[in-house]
Amino acid sequence: MLNASVIVTTHNRATLLADTLASVARSTYRGAWDVIVIDNNSTDSTYQVIAEAQRTFPVPLRYVAETRPGKYAALNAGIRQASGDVICSTDDDVEVPEEWLDRAVAALNRWPCDFVGGPVYPIWETSPPRWIDPRDSICGKVLALQYHGGAVREYGCDGISWPLGVNVAYRRDAFTRAGPFDARLGRVAGTLRNQSQREWHLRARRAGLRGLYIPEMALRHVVPAARLTRRYFYDWFYWHGISRAIMYQTLGTHLLEPEGDHTHAGERHWLGVPASIWRRTLRASMSAGVRWAGGRPDAAFEYELQIPFLAGVLRQRLRDLRAPLPARTRTSRVPL
Repeated sequence: MLNASVIVTTHNRATLLADTLASVARSTYRGAWDVIVIDNNSTDSTYQVIAEAQRTFPVPLRYVAETRPGKYAALNAGIRQASGDVICSTDDDVEVPEEWLDRAVAALNRWPCDFVGGPVYPIWETSPPRWIDPRDSICGKVLALQYHGGAVREYGCDGISWPLGVNVAYRRDAFTRAGPFDARLGRVAGTLRNQSQREWHLRARRAGLRGLYIPEMALRHVVPAARLTRRYFYDWFYWHGISRAIMYQTLGTHLLEPEGDHTHAGERHWLGVPASIWRRTLRASMSAGVRWAGGRPDAAFEYELQIPFLAGVLRQRLRDLRAPLPARTRTSRVPL
């Protein structure tokens, strides 16, 4: 059986982390495996929680401190520390079924692919408002939920979004071939940047890597009450715009459809933003206004989100015009 390393990144979630580690400890995997917790500058009792768990944990449980802020700086540190043939990534606020690791490794043994992911179901901290539908693609992106049905499907094809960082397993050499994650595009305290996963998978696809959605490889993820507000969705889309603009500057990808072959080459730009984005936002604003006027604010919400997205794109593009980020080619690597 393949050796496996499970990486858990954490920041100031000691209570949730204790529950996550307890669920990981119940794994039925019979091969060699270990767990590495990457502490990204926690100031709570995270260290004590890990030390307590180490006393009875069924396999080696390691504590690693990463002082560079951000989830993907922490994940890159975990990848450097991992020794497994399979590297599994999850978060500090999940409930992992005991068969999770078995199913991830079994899928990589069975299928000719380089990474696998699966469904992410919610653990609601409080009942969600009526306008949140966990099956909706927008809600799935913002709340880190995913369900692509009951059949194995290829990520990045036929409208299947990439795996979520909370539930994915990679062959070790995937990072040799595609490089590490770009931490500039991931969440850091005080931001909601959210494109590190997408950027890595686009880079991985160009390197010839392939990933599959495995419906049996499911886990559950805590959705805090603070995320179940319109304000959080507005903020998320604002940072989504910033993240996409960084990708546009560094990789030349389309701001709305980075997976496709379309680019904004040849388009007119105003304040650094392609004209098509301005037009889309104007149409979305008009659609939202019609629905508000018709007494349907919930129906208007999806269209409203285009406005903070444009605001984020505009902010980043203006910054790039003043002090451009260094451009990268489509085949360049991000240093560890």
